[in-house]
Amino acid sequence: MTVVVDSVATRVVRWQVEHGRSHLPWQQTRDPYRVWLSEIMLQQTQVVTVLDYYARFLARFPDVRALASASLDEVLGLWSGLGYYSRARNLHRCAQRVVAEYGGLFPGTVALLADFPGIGRSTAGAIAAFCFSQRAPILDANVRRVLTRLLGFDADLSVAKNERVLWDHAESLLPVDELSVSMPRYTQGMMDLGATICVPKNPQCLICPLMGLCAAQKSGEPEKYPVKTRKLSRRSESWWLLVVLREDGAVWLETRPPKGIWAGLQCVPAFSDRDALWALASSLGSVDQTREVGVFLHVLTHRDLHLHPVVAQVPTGSRPNGDGQWLTKEQWSKTGLPAPIRKMLDALV
Repeated sequence: MTVVVDSVATRVVRWQVEHGRSHLPWQQTRDPYRVWLSEIMLQQTQVVTVLDYYARFLARFPDVRALASASLDEVLGLWSGLGYYSRARNLHRCAQRVVAEYGGLFPGTVALLADFPGIGRSTAGAIAAFCFSQRAPILDANVRRVLTRLLGFDADLSVAKNERVLWDHAESLLPVDELSVSMPRYTQGMMDLGATICVPKNPQCLICPLMGLCAAQKSGEPEKYPVKTRKLSRRSESWWLLVVLREDGAVWLETRPPKGIWAGLQCVPAFSDRDALWALASSLGSVDQTREVGVFLHVLTHRDLHLHPVVAQVPTGSRPNGDGQWLTKEQWSKTGLPAPIRKMLDALV
């Protein structure tokens, strides 16, 4: 597992200048707020999806103070459809801490950055490298794949100690000279290699700048890396959704619990079985005005949700028991709704 340090860093930096990505909006800045926002949005989300959300967020929240002063519901509303909503809640909490503890200026070290909600070591490393030219490694999914192939690192990354060893290797390969230029270029270059060349299937080894140094390319088995044996277990659930519509078109929405799927978002009442839903519909005196509509599937990372919407028309003055509120379409279109709920309401209301 011997790799010439200077050769790796130099090759990656040179390749990034000539062939790497340079058109993405967050690549044109060293503003920690904008880099941080892009890094959080890009976690487990494709670039093409993030572009529009990134632009909308900056239009509404041009700096960290604007984001910190916004309501969580407004933040969730803009985030709706991007998924992994804990990112949005942590984004809001992080902005508030940056303002409260650092006067609206992000600190420049990995240790301090990684202490904020939603910022792990890799995201902290990216911010430190891009914005402050700190000699800090990153280890997102793309970079992890590049490094394990380059080094022939076949230890199981589902084991924490093996992941720590890979972090050490990542740090040893960082540039050592002209860090103000080389660290941002190298960090972006490693990301670009994983996204465009060293892809999971059929990597383009013949045009990779690390060809000749890469152990996986030499062995002819690049797709065996990285090794991670622990897999997410998937399961299916059925949710029954009661869409309570008032005569004036308002919809009854409740806040989801603070933990679990769609935590903290607005949602129609949800039930684990049909009988519980129909009991509530009956209590509203709306059985004659209640109808089931087609079931649809919503796929999450580790779960398949089979969603069964049931629409209940109720007269003005009637309301379900419990905490909730009536929202008109103009109101709920701006609030934090899960993407499938928003899509369902757009079709029904």
